[in-house]
Order: sequence, then C-alpha cells, then structure tokens
Amino acid sequence: MRIKDTIRMGLLVLVLLPSPFGRRGGDEGAKLTRAVDPHPTLSQGERVNTIYDIRGFGAKGDGQTIDTPAINKAIEAAAANGGGTVIFRAGTYLSVSIHLQSNITLQLDQGARIIAAESVPGKVIYDSPEPNQWDMYQDFGHSHWQNSLIWGVGLENVQIVGPGLIDGRGLTRRSPRARRVSQPGDRPVTLGGQTGARPQSPLGEDDDPSVMNGLGNKAISLKLSRNVLLRDFSILNGGHFALLATGVDNLTIDNVKVDTNRDGFDIDSSRNVRISNCSVNSPNDDAIVLKSSYALGFARATENVTITNCLVSGYDIGSLLDASYKRNVTAAPDRDGPTGRIKLGTESNGGFKNIAISNIVFDHCRGLALETVDGGVLEDVTISNITMRDLVNSPIFLRLGRRMRTPAETPVGQLHRVNISNIVAYNADARYASIIAGIPDHQIEDVTLSNIRIFYRGGGRKEQAEAQPPEHETNYPEPSMFGELPAYGFFVRHARGIDFNNVTVSYLNEEMRPPFLLADVTNAKFNSVTAYRALIVPMFVLRNVSDFTTNACSGVPNMHIDRVAQQNF
Repeated sequence: MRIKDTIRMGLLVLVLLPSPFGRRGGDEGAKLTRAVDPHPTLSQGERVNTIYDIRGFGAKGDGQTIDTPAINKAIEAAAANGGGTVIFRAGTYLSVSIHLQSNITLQLDQGARIIAAESVPGKVIYDSPEPNQWDMYQDFGHSHWQNSLIWGVGLENVQIVGPGLIDGRGLTRRSPRARRVSQPGDRPVTLGGQTGARPQSPLGEDDDPSVMNGLGNKAISLKLSRNVLLRDFSILNGGHFALLATGVDNLTIDNVKVDTNRDGFDIDSSRNVRISNCSVNSPNDDAIVLKSSYALGFARATENVTITNCLVSGYDIGSLLDASYKRNVTAAPDRDGPTGRIKLGTESNGGFKNIAISNIVFDHCRGLALETVDGGVLEDVTISNITMRDLVNSPIFLRLGRRMRTPAETPVGQLHRVNISNIVAYNADARYASIIAGIPDHQIEDVTLSNIRIFYRGGGRKEQAEAQPPEHETNYPEPSMFGELPAYGFFVRHARGIDFNNVTVSYLNEEMRPPFLLADVTNAKFNSVTAYRALIVPMFVLRNVSDFTTNACSGVPNMHIDRVAQQNF
C-alpha cells in the first residue's frame, strides 16, 4: 500500500518489536507487534492483521516456567483488537488451561512445544469442569470442556496451525462414568458388562467426579463454535481426548498427527466437518470417532462429515511420531485388542447422517464400527477404498442396540442406507466375523457391501459352529459382546435388505466354521460371492430367513428361497 493511501484511510500502524539488545525495565523491551485502528467503523477486511508473540507478554519458553498467564494475555490482547495471530516461537511452553477466543489463530512454529503441566493441588491447576445437568447421559469426559489444556466455548473463526507440537504429558486419561445408577451398557463385556463381575476399570470409570477437580483431561476442547481450522501440527498424549469438538460446525482438520494415550478426534453433535490427511495412533481407544451425545442438553445429529486420506492405528504410544511403528501393545484397557479405529458411536442420541469415509488405512487395530444404541438414527453413510491389516476384531461391525443412555421415552434408533465398498482386509482376528446385528423387532436395513476381500486368520473349530450368540440388547456395543461366533466370514442377525456383491472371504489357517450365518434376515442377496471352506462345511447357514437369493456364487447354485426356518447348504 502507498503512503498516501494509508493517510487517506486514516490508519495509524504502530509496530513495537522486541528489542534486539535484551530486556530493559522488566518486560518493556519485549513488547510486541500491535496494530491500532482509530476508525472502528472500518470493515474487518480493511483492518491490519496483527501478530502477537507470547514472549512479548512474558512467556519464557524454558520448559520450567508456567507460561499460561502470558499466553492468555496475548490472546486477550489480540481479541481486544478484533483478532490476530498469537505466535509460539521455538521453545517449550509449560501451561495449564489456555483460553481460546474468537478471531484468533494460534501458530505453533517449528520447534515450538506446548506442554501440559502436571497438576499440583493448590498450585498448578487446570480450569474446573463446568456444571452440566445432562451429565447422566454420557461419561464425564464428554460432559465438560473447560478442564482442558486448550479450550473455547461459543467461538467463531478460530485456527490452530503448526508445525509445532502439543504434548499432553500432564493430562489425565481418566474419566468417571455417567452420573446415573450403573447399568450393563455402561461398560464392555470384557470389563463385566451384563454380568455380576465388575473388575476395577483402569480408566477411572468408578471414580467420584470430584477426583477430577484441578486436573486436565483433554488437549483441545471446543463447544458450540463455528468456522474452526486445525492444521499441520502434532499431538502427543492428549489425555482422554486429543480433540473433543461438541456442537462445532464448519470444522476442518487437515494434516494433523496424533499419537495418544486414549481417544484421538471425538467429533460430537457437529455439522459440516472435513477431516483429511491425518494420522491418528491410539492403541487405548478410538482414533477418529463420531458421536452424538446428549451433552448439550438436546439430541443433535453429527452430519455432513467427510473423512479421507487418513491412517488409524494401534501402535505403541509415541511410535507413530518417531516413525518406529512398534507393535508391542496387545490389549487396550478394556482387555480387548488395541483400538485405534474409525467408529460412529458409542454415544448416539442424535444420530449420524450424510457421512462419507474414503481412502483410509487401518493398521494393527480394531476394524470399522458403525453403532447406534442410544436412540439416534444412523443413515446415509458411504465407506469406500479401505485397506486393513492385522485386525484384532471384526473388520466390519454394524450394531443397532438399545443401551439407551438417553432421556426416558426415547425410542430405539434406526440403522439404514449404508454402502460399504472396495475393502481389502488381511490377517483379521479369527474369533470374530464381520457383524451386522440388530435386535429383535428392530432390524438393520438397506446395507450394500461391494468389492470386498477379507482374509481371516482362521483356526475355528467345528464345535464353535454350534454357538448361539447372546442378544445382549442393552450391552455396550463391541464385537466381543457376542463371544466367538459360529461363522468366520459374516454373522448377520435381525437385518433386512442386505446385498453382497463381489465379496470374497478366506482364511490363512484351517477353518471349520461356515463363511456365512444369517438369522432373522429378510431380503438377502448374494451376487458373485466366493468363500473358502472345508468340503464338509456349508457355505450358508440360514435360520429364520426369507427372500434369500444367490447368483453366480462359487460352489452353490443360483437360487431363490421364499422362507426357511433352518437350512445349511
């Protein structure tokens, strides 16, 4: 801009840079960049963008000093001037709760590290969890936002950009359960759900919520905000959630690497979300998970979401960021295998709509899970171009249940209109087939599976083929809830309108269970389906099945069955 143009606009820009000769008179020599606009009637586009270096507000960046006051002062100064970029230069910034505000960018330069400080009662404490009268419907971690390393509520136009690191080493991964009388659906079967045995949870579900006072349990937490960009930085050990975004619309997450000790991205009751080019390693919990809880006090769908070009995994913590990809971890805290998957659910009050997932790599983790168990509707989901290797449970898990952590009188949800295509899975757990399971009188409907090839480990015994999996209608949804299954390829129960097109299932070791078992299924079509099996093992086991069709399937004739109570062939 020319000088005369600046004079015409009536702008006076005053820039104060840190003194190159060191500090004088306390922090006077370290004051930073400020822009002063004497004409507040100018549009936002005409304002001068301003940079705020947190060192100019007293941050030391030495890894010893708690820099929270300086960081929050820089954010407050930028917000008071209409917004700006708050810069973290190279250094190690120890902090507790950082308060985001609207129209703010946090820029983490190369070599910048924000480290979550260890909580010290009465001395170093995180913001207290705010009251939430609806916390009986979801776990503690989903119900509070302020007890985080970085948090904001009711914001707009917020960015956190890299390439620096957020290190949550001082955060806790613990989270008390929902504030209600304990019920079977509150914990997986592997931790005593649906049984009298209740082993102590390693994640603090049995703790009183008061133990969380002063602690931080999320790296980044956002509520009821819009126009948010997270890009080009990394998170190590993010606590319960590396990111919790509840009621956040127009959210973009791009090129973020997460290597964490519990959940990666939890996107809850949010709309218009774009997640791309991310790597999320989370052996102890889900990597990228969409939820629709009741934490806002009402049911709100998570909808219009794309997830693409990502890796999810269950490697040892820290071995994603150092690129060693270690696989020593064999179980998550729920006593199943490493988690690290993409999931819709478990919290599912508001449902899920218009979801597209594509170009994803699953490695050394659990498989894809689509779940609605709290009354929400899961519909219009398309999943394509997925490769999976070394899976520790079902490659594909679709579950409609009635856990019903939701206000009284809420009806059972629905799960329908799902397309899953172009999947290759290798070395999948031998205990669990892929599962499509509704409950009596509530069927999963209209699911199409196309161009899928799954290699299971095999090893199933003949007696396992006689198993009668329990319904567990109110249980916490997890493939292990049914125990070892009587089919090795697909177990389909309480479903209608299920189409298999160009699907192949096979095994790496001898397998004595049938590839497909269908129970209480209507309108099932199998077209160009191939399944490895021993000569004495049937390809299909049908129990109370109607409108069943095969076409061009290997080893069985083309046929249509109107109704059958029990048949193997």
